[in-house]
Amino acid sequence: MTAVGTPAISTHVAHRVGNPAGLARLMRSGERIFLPGSGAEVPALTEALFTNMAPALDITASFVPGINAVPVDSLPVGARYTSSFAQASPRGTQGAGWFRHLPLSYGGFAAYLSRQDFDVGIVHVSPPDASGLCSFGIAVEFMPVVLRNCRRVFAVINPRMPRISGSAVFDLAMADAIAETDAPLSEYDVGAPTAQASRIAAHVAAFVEDGATLQVGLGKTPDALMRLVADRRELRLHSGMLSDAARILAESGSLDARRPSVSCVHVGTARYYDWLAGRDDFQVRGCDFTHAPAVLAGLERLVAVNAAFEVDLFGQANLEMLDGRMMSGVGGAADFAHAASLSPDGVSIVALPATAGRSGASRVVPRLGGICSLPRHAVDVVVTEYGAADLRGATVIERAERLVAIAAPDHQSELQDAWKEIAARF
Repeated sequence: MTAVGTPAISTHVAHRVGNPAGLARLMRSGERIFLPGSGAEVPALTEALFTNMAPALDITASFVPGINAVPVDSLPVGARYTSSFAQASPRGTQGAGWFRHLPLSYGGFAAYLSRQDFDVGIVHVSPPDASGLCSFGIAVEFMPVVLRNCRRVFAVINPRMPRISGSAVFDLAMADAIAETDAPLSEYDVGAPTAQASRIAAHVAAFVEDGATLQVGLGKTPDALMRLVADRRELRLHSGMLSDAARILAESGSLDARRPSVSCVHVGTARYYDWLAGRDDFQVRGCDFTHAPAVLAGLERLVAVNAAFEVDLFGQANLEMLDGRMMSGVGGAADFAHAASLSPDGVSIVALPATAGRSGASRVVPRLGGICSLPRHAVDVVVTEYGAADLRGATVIERAERLVAIAAPDHQSELQDAWKEIAARF
């Protein structure tokens, strides 16, 4: 249990407001505000700040696409929003300066935040214990670095935030203002596994042996993977995000009882949050620890599994742009992929369906149509439902051949023709 921002002596009395929306009235136009995202978002406060009646603030947040909505077009005149994740938003918002996308990994964003000063930081925590310590519960993320440089801290106390023994804690005496709510936490329900996700996961599972350290993202394939490796033993989880499938590994006896599972956030269903309450075998730590290069370098047999929108025949992966529009950010994938690929006993895996949704377009492409989120030297293996292309030790030509082989059969001929044209220039 790590304490965040514990003061030596408390000399002030916190201002109490009735509900989270009331905290907006304590903020002044022009102030820099940090809002936590993922499961720590306070939706009532988001709604109060993203309206024409709100003060024009300089907001930085860790909102995650698909979990936290960002109504950028509802910002008051003069306000702006900064994040390491791009969001599906009206065209022109970045050019107009309303939305500032910082192309940083989680580790890079933590380093950036450590150099920033904020007027107000929001914390979403459990009710305090007898010592006045509140648990950050399911989401610590960037709060340890943010709170070091906050002039004021506003706390939102929510009895639905589980007190997790291994999560960081916040001393309520640090709060300059306190609001209370009994609102559901932001949830993520992956739904039922699909046959396609299960086939992809089966190919990935072949790289997960007993004693491996596993990093996964969110989605149907990671969920299916966790189910498939439940027969492994002494697995370790060290990830940015963990979800309901982590419970399967814990209850099946797959996890190494000697070491806690570590993440910066849990994002799942309310049932999962209830299950986490009181557990001491899961640690929730700040991204300055979970994504730190020195920490990742020390992980044994790290298997990093990340998704992508597309992979090209060089082995480069685009995790952020779809059909010419920015949809997301690289998140923690870059931190873990680089660490795993550099580890003597690690492996960096990119897993994706061979074709895109309704269009049926190949997601294995001759050249990326979007941003290179993961360079080829950080990608060891690419997996689709048609197999695994192990690129380790392969030449440029061999890499392309192996990637074509796991593309959808209907697209392999055109990919071979495109590669011949590319390779002819070498």
